[in-house]
Amino acid sequence: MRRAAFLFALALVPSGCGLQDMRFLDRFNRGAADETQASGETGTEAEAGAPLSALSTAPPPPAGAATAEAFDTTLPEEREAAVRAAQEMSGERLLGETVTSLGDPTIPGFWMETPLVSEARQGRVENPLTGKSVTVELRPSGGAPGSGSRLSLAAFRLLGADLRSLVTLKVYAL
Repeated sequence: MRRAAFLFALALVPSGCGLQDMRFLDRFNRGAADETQASGETGTEAEAGAPLSALSTAPPPPAGAATAEAFDTTLPEEREAAVRAAQEMSGERLLGETVTSLGDPTIPGFWMETPLVSEARQGRVENPLTGKSVTVELRPSGGAPGSGSRLSLAAFRLLGADLRSLVTLKVYAL
């Protein structure tokens, strides 16, 4: 009886783990998206490999990347420009605060996926603990308000935040 109950419970686990949203498998399907781009077809699959931010033209990290430095392919000049632009911003408005985790480190650039915006736009994020801020492309996450945000590796590092932590950031839009 115990064995049957265990097997039944084990069968239910995947249904409660969010596996209904199979976007996590997209990283294994990148080759198909690249073939679609090469053939000239358009659509969401072809756009998946497009740069996420006009702030950076960084290439994807190398296949063997294992450290934050290897995954962060932004140039020092791009990092300096993102920080400088954040310091010079004016006319921005506070969208709110959001608990933020590290986003997909294989996606280069300076971006934040957040439920605080409904369409992509330029903005700034600030870490109140360090006082540092950086200019990013704010992208809609599709999540419910209060569901948290994901920040690019390059931006996370510039904010001086621990990559393994959840950090509450202030988010501003232009």
